[in-house]
Amino acid sequence: MVREIFEKKEKKVEYIELIYDLIFVYMIGRSNSLLHHIEGGFIRTPVFLSYILCTLAVIQIWMYTTYYINIYGKNGPREYIFMFINMFLIYFMAQGTRQDWQSYHTSYHVAWVLILLNIAAQYCIELYNHRGDKARLSGIKRTLIVLLGEAVLAGAAIFEFNSFGTGNLSWAAVLLSILAINILNKGEKGDTVDFEHLSERAMLFVVFTFGEMIIAIASYFDDGFSLNNLYFAFMAFLIVVGLFLSYGVIYDKMVDRTMQTNGLGYMLIHVFLIFALCGITAALEFMREPEIDLLPKVIFLIISFVIYYVFLFMTGIYAKRRCHLNVRFYLTVGGICAVFIVLMILLREQMTLNIAISVAFVFSIYAILYFAAKKMNTDE
Repeated sequence: MVREIFEKKEKKVEYIELIYDLIFVYMIGRSNSLLHHIEGGFIRTPVFLSYILCTLAVIQIWMYTTYYINIYGKNGPREYIFMFINMFLIYFMAQGTRQDWQSYHTSYHVAWVLILLNIAAQYCIELYNHRGDKARLSGIKRTLIVLLGEAVLAGAAIFEFNSFGTGNLSWAAVLLSILAINILNKGEKGDTVDFEHLSERAMLFVVFTFGEMIIAIASYFDDGFSLNNLYFAFMAFLIVVGLFLSYGVIYDKMVDRTMQTNGLGYMLIHVFLIFALCGITAALEFMREPEIDLLPKVIFLIISFVIYYVFLFMTGIYAKRRCHLNVRFYLTVGGICAVFIVLMILLREQMTLNIAISVAFVFSIYAILYFAAKKMNTDE
């Protein structure tokens, strides 16, 4: 086994994987569009819940596919066919991701179920290909149970919605996946995953999401060019840069990409990282919107920031031995975060100051993280 690990060839990210990721970025952009339907000073609760559901569902699909390609992918015609089928089905999900989501409920869920079955079919093929490997078969069967279980729930959600007008089973499908991944993360061995490839795929998806953020904040110029628009656009751009630099420090300086791990926890962390970035994108767009109440949009931005940093620092689980962040670091960051929250709420009526405080907050954390990582790598 040790010999196999050291002789394993480096798995490179293929161009087809990048194209596949871009489809998901498009889908995330569609999910973010749900947040632009304001009523009574903020997003309507049903629409906001639809946004959470749609965003988590599509990122999970990306995670399933990425994980499969990492372990079993051979960059062959069969994989291309399965991936192109899923890319086409994602368009159906994208078309159903809109304010009147309920009108497209059936087509959205049919596409969702077919995508899950598509991925499950690939695992069924691997059941045959690895019929002599008991350890590998066990992992394949557990993954199949998760995929088929989520597909059944997503399919049953069509009947539930058409019969009772509720969407509990849609939520159950997403939550089943999150719970099952946590269980599998504890049970799967770490000698089958190319973590270097897996972490690179996750990083590239995060980079694409940052690109979507930059495109979104260009909306500041929709009302024409002015010093006010320029100021908010520049500040929002700095926030994106600061968030990106912090992720870069973690990825480049701290994460041990040679680690022997099953990678499931790392992927799940990135599901919520990307989800948080989507929230920050929408919150930045809200900054200049007068029809949105001040307190809700400030709280939305704060929560999105907190989720991002919580899961960013959770990647420390996969850090090099010398790069684990200490209690002092977390106490410092926690103190900065507390001051940030207080100032954001107290100055919520001053959006010009509010966004400047957000810039200072993001770059303060980046600076602390950068010097901590530099010190840990210097002390090697």
